[in-house]
Amino acid sequence: MAVNYRITAEEMIRATGERVTNARIEILATLLKAEGAMTHGEIESRLAQASGIDRVTVYRVLDWLTEQKLAHKISGDDRVWRFNVATAGNEHKHAHFKCNCCSRVICLDDLGRGWTPALPAGFTPQEIDLTIKGLCAECAPDNRTHDPRKHKVAKPRARRRAVTA
Repeated sequence: MAVNYRITAEEMIRATGERVTNARIEILATLLKAEGAMTHGEIESRLAQASGIDRVTVYRVLDWLTEQKLAHKISGDDRVWRFNVATAGNEHKHAHFKCNCCSRVICLDDLGRGWTPALPAGFTPQEIDLTIKGLCAECAPDNRTHDPRKHKVAKPRARRRAVTA
């Protein structure tokens, strides 16, 4: 049986007691469908043109979803926020894996034993921000079908020298 992400998203939003809007449903459904964390731009590009949801609305809805603990933000070393659906009771107490080749980010909900650091007396953890970096299965060196050229890698632009006369 196929999952209807729109219905799931609507139920999650309705459970907050807040207003249920088409933009909130569409954006949360997009996150639910995703296989990993997504940037604002990726979310915007996946939304149907017919949805009529503009860039500012996407930003506002993502902020609202994080405030409601329906989604969480992941800071990237590229200074781009990525968003993923928050699982109940585990809003942001888990690690992430970021592929150094394709930049895909996934949540690691099960790190096994021993990943909780011992804190000094009187310290209380509120969230964990741990990112493990490496190569995902698709980008791994033993994957013969992988072509790293398919990924958009930003190359630094060369500086121009000022010409003096």
